[in-house]
Amino acid sequence: MSSRPIALPANQPEQFYRGGAAIAALRGDSGADRGPEDWVASTTTLFGQAEAGLTRLPDGRWLRDAVAADPVAWLGAEHVAEFGADTALLVKLLDAGQRLPVHCHPSDAFAAEHLAGRHGKTEAWIVIGTTGPDPLAYLGFREDVPAGAVAEWVSTQDSKALLDALNPVSVKAGDTLFVPAGVPHAIGEGVFIVELQQPTDFSVTLEWRGFLDDRDAWHLGLGQDTALACLDRRMRHVEDLLTHTASRVAPSVNLLRAKADPFFRADRLHVTGHRALDPSFAVLVVLAGEGSLGGVPLRRGSTVVVPHAAGEAVLTGDLVALRCRPPLPSSLGS
Repeated sequence: MSSRPIALPANQPEQFYRGGAAIAALRGDSGADRGPEDWVASTTTLFGQAEAGLTRLPDGRWLRDAVAADPVAWLGAEHVAEFGADTALLVKLLDAGQRLPVHCHPSDAFAAEHLAGRHGKTEAWIVIGTTGPDPLAYLGFREDVPAGAVAEWVSTQDSKALLDALNPVSVKAGDTLFVPAGVPHAIGEGVFIVELQQPTDFSVTLEWRGFLDDRDAWHLGLGQDTALACLDRRMRHVEDLLTHTASRVAPSVNLLRAKADPFFRADRLHVTGHRALDPSFAVLVVLAGEGSLGGVPLRRGSTVVVPHAAGEAVLTGDLVALRCRPPLPSSLGS
């Protein structure tokens, strides 16, 4: 394999909701408005699909197959010792051209028991842009909710009750939100994020009417009672999950709190001149400026996958970029 970073084009599998204009604007590519999600360096498929969602490398191979063929070069020996040939990470650009439905995701334990999966789907949102007068996210129940109430709302598709039960969060560029598995949530229209998540496409779509063509798709084939067992019905305090980072300027700004460390890591790099990055599998998203990484040209909107074998690749230029990485192997400490 090449030990250099690899620039990637847009990868936008078909979705059920509108969006894509913000992705096209970031990339400077009018053709990238064809879908609301861009799956970057993805070894994950859409639920129930064989290939949709996977990243194809410039040499024609699926990234998934390239990693499986040489996991140590791609991921590093310590990562492979703990996670195997599994990147343990999916990164997306997500442009909500409409409000997304209220939904939640299973935990690792639930996925292992009911979905034959190693990973659930804890995620984090890094807001990189907004449009509209009051861009909102919705995160966690405002108070403890009885199981019977949720079951009734889902059975009758009472969208107002579902949405009203959640914490509305006004968001702006530079905000980050941590979304643990099980916590109900929705992203409002006009919110543009870089999303880090565990590498699955498991979603329990509580609010399916008007969103999903197949009314049975919402519960992942598990049935209502089992699917709702993955939902965290406890009250959540937004301040425990929301971090404001827009005002922080440093060579590297950690965007997530320690509670996210077992799932993924993210920092915002502010580079003027040059900087050597520590060896790691990583996904880089350039938000502003231009430069290069290990000789690969970068500009606003560039998305790059960095193999561990790239070593201390040097980032040069005048730019701002997000670096997204899998969890740190336990053998390397925290």
